[in-house]
Amino acid sequence: MAMFELFDQDEFNDFILENKVIGFYDEPVTLKSGRTSHWYVNWRKPSEDVVLIDELSDYVTNFIDHHDLKPHTIYGVPEGATKLALIAQYNWAVAQRCKVGEYVLSMGRGKPKDHGKLEDRFFLGMPKGRTVVIEDVTTTGNSLLGTIDQLVQAKVHVVAAIGLTNRNERRDDGSTVEEALKREGIPYVAMSNGCELLPLAAKKYKPVAYILKGIEREFEQYGEAPLQLR
Repeated sequence: MAMFELFDQDEFNDFILENKVIGFYDEPVTLKSGRTSHWYVNWRKPSEDVVLIDELSDYVTNFIDHHDLKPHTIYGVPEGATKLALIAQYNWAVAQRCKVGEYVLSMGRGKPKDHGKLEDRFFLGMPKGRTVVIEDVTTTGNSLLGTIDQLVQAKVHVVAAIGLTNRNERRDDGSTVEEALKREGIPYVAMSNGCELLPLAAKKYKPVAYILKGIEREFEQYGEAPLQLR
């Protein structure tokens, strides 16, 4: 039986802070969701470094084992989580002492082809068996839901969705990402979240007061719950 280490939340939060995955903007910027924000979550640095992405993949597999998800495929939302999912899938399968044909290295196309079979249009390596979907940053969940819709169309058995970091924002319909995915029959779990990380980041980086005030206003407008940073 494969053995994994216990997932340590405090250790993972420290990994995020030490690698400056979370930080602050002096002036608010427009996110992919169309909302403006004084803070960011950017997993690019760990995703571009061989040592860091290997360490990150260990956190992912430990987290998956902690939640007893037992996937056959770990699949990344194109293209932000593709590399991480491939490495985590490889490490997960090797730990299971896999045999030929048991596990697939699957990745989604950033832009689906307009011809061919369904599995060829969407995927390079069709996901199979119990599939866990990974997203790096979850804001409104639209990218994640769109990816899951593609997988469901292809009759892939999605058992859970994982976010490396949940920004803890409500969608335009007022629901949380967890609630939106639950309506689709998919459990969502986050490895870290803004409500826990922002106070830690504020203490570590000491942004000026108007930035913290701006973030508090963001949580009043979009957040799952108010957040006090000052």
